[in-house]
Amino acid sequence: MSHSVLKVPQSVIERMKSHYRSDITSLSVQGAVFQAKPQGCTITAYKSGKVLFQGKNAETEAGRWAASTEAPTAAKSAAKPRTASLYQPPEGIGSMSVIGSDEVGTGDFFGPMTVACVYADKTKLPLLQELGVKDSKHLKDPQIVEIARDLIKTVPYSLLVLKNEKYNELQEKGMSQGKMKALLHNQAITNLLKKLDGTRPEAILIDQFAEPAVYFKHLAGRNAIKERTYFSTKAEGIHLSVAAASIIARYSFLMEMNKLSKEAGMTLPKGAGPFVDEAAAKLIRKHGEAALGHFTKRHFANTQKAMRLASKS
Repeated sequence: MSHSVLKVPQSVIERMKSHYRSDITSLSVQGAVFQAKPQGCTITAYKSGKVLFQGKNAETEAGRWAASTEAPTAAKSAAKPRTASLYQPPEGIGSMSVIGSDEVGTGDFFGPMTVACVYADKTKLPLLQELGVKDSKHLKDPQIVEIARDLIKTVPYSLLVLKNEKYNELQEKGMSQGKMKALLHNQAITNLLKKLDGTRPEAILIDQFAEPAVYFKHLAGRNAIKERTYFSTKAEGIHLSVAAASIIARYSFLMEMNKLSKEAGMTLPKGAGPFVDEAAAKLIRKHGEAALGHFTKRHFANTQKAMRLASKS
């Protein structure tokens, strides 16, 4: 079982508690402020400020809060800040020519995982702004579609779609979602560098989902792209290349969801909430439990909930 431990201020623990409020359990853990169980992970926050992440999605969830960790004292760790700083985006990166990489679909029960990266030459940054490129979380789906269709004709990009059949196969063999994401990001960046045919970006910026050391550990034994590679949470706000990558990845995810909905003969919702359980139960009644391997990420807790709902009908 994967696990990660972070040391964060109490203010961050309060933010975590609010973020995971729908997943908080009533289980009493000595010395704990709260315990939550989002998809694929058990999170226990202690009064000491330590937060323990356990489960297949431990690295992913811990990565959300890595930027909020307390700075270690010099006595405890002198080398760690230097190592981490190697991957911090350089000052002024927002005006550089950058490859940005982002992923979509990791928290959705239905639909695939999509990873995209975009090369944004600094001379094209004003054009990207003109096209409406910004963090895809602040755009509605029709805007995503419109902007993405302009982007794919404007900037060099690479897109990878991990279909559910392959996702489920890898997951059943023990591969974590974090490792899948690392492999996809690295491959997408590799593909785009080949497309650029010798053009060298000033930086590569990945929207951070895991600590850099963990990311590169996932790529052990493979040709990992390390030169001028940086990581940051909320990287869409740091460089337009990441925002553009997020939009293209989201566009691809939406198109894949449309295809799956047509195959299912029903609208498949996004996310992983109770409404998704209801839709999955309906899918099981229409097509049988085996269909989940094609339409969903089977290891999500939604599978068991949907099966229980389907059996009651």
